[in-house]
Amino acid sequence: MLERPRRLRVSDSIRSLVRETKLHVEELIYPLFIVEGENIKSEIASMPEVYHFSLDKLKEEIEEIKALGICSVLLFGIPKEKDIYGSEAFAKEGIVQKAVRLIKSIAPEIIVITDVCMCEYTSHGHCGILTESGYVDNDKTLGFLTKIAISHAEAGADMVAPSDMMDGRIVAIREGLDAAGYINVSIMAYSAKYASSFYGPFREAAHSAPSFGNRKTYQMDPANTNEALREGQLDCQEGADIIMVKPALSYLDIIYRFKANLNKPIAAYNVSGEYSMLKLAVKNGLLSEEAIYESVLSIKRAGADIIITYFAKDIARQLRVK
Repeated sequence: MLERPRRLRVSDSIRSLVRETKLHVEELIYPLFIVEGENIKSEIASMPEVYHFSLDKLKEEIEEIKALGICSVLLFGIPKEKDIYGSEAFAKEGIVQKAVRLIKSIAPEIIVITDVCMCEYTSHGHCGILTESGYVDNDKTLGFLTKIAISHAEAGADMVAPSDMMDGRIVAIREGLDAAGYINVSIMAYSAKYASSFYGPFREAAHSAPSFGNRKTYQMDPANTNEALREGQLDCQEGADIIMVKPALSYLDIIYRFKANLNKPIAAYNVSGEYSMLKLAVKNGLLSEEAIYESVLSIKRAGADIIITYFAKDIARQLRVK
């Protein structure tokens, strides 16, 4: 008869050394949506407890973020006007540029990261400059993305995060920043950004839905895993400081593969659809608030070093009582 293996008993002293994976507030990045106008703090209908802020309402939000121990924010701007070139994206007095300067004047220690893309700023809602036939011109778009990144650096951004998925944009932005003297401004690359159905609430929040077609020609096929690894490798070679997987919860396998194969810090974006469906489930009593912590913990457990999440404030509050 086979002897049943005895269960190992771990002493309390040893158990204290073998720490389980836990979330830390310093690992979280909180996204903010900034709009033109005054006296605006308007809840986004599809994203409970997430708001549009005008600049005059931003100070109170930044102070709350600081008090909760959150160290980093990711800015998305919604301009008053749009055109085919996304001109407001790189304007000196653009909404993001003004927000960066304001946040740095309020809380210089907050790490300010800016989304570098064109979809919120173009009249057609695509992430680059269009050809006459309606396709995104990859190479022409690179120059505009570089201008946007430099304008954010000039305003005081600590890090830029290109989310457009154009080929070659990391090296173009890195060379542009260096040439402009911003050698210490870091790049967080949206390396594996999938053409996902989980972006719906964000597109309402950022007013960035394309006016025609879709983004499947430059975002990634959800069925493809090997391409994600290639994209991550290329971004590392081109000079990215951090590489990102987006979305997070439905792509935990991609996060794991990045962590296992690429020697860079890994970020993951816990996107709007993932946020809204869980937030609504909690609001309607289908799940407890502990489900929020558990879901975001799974992203870290998969290998993410940094998590961009609309749950950052919820988790910061939960951590205070854990």
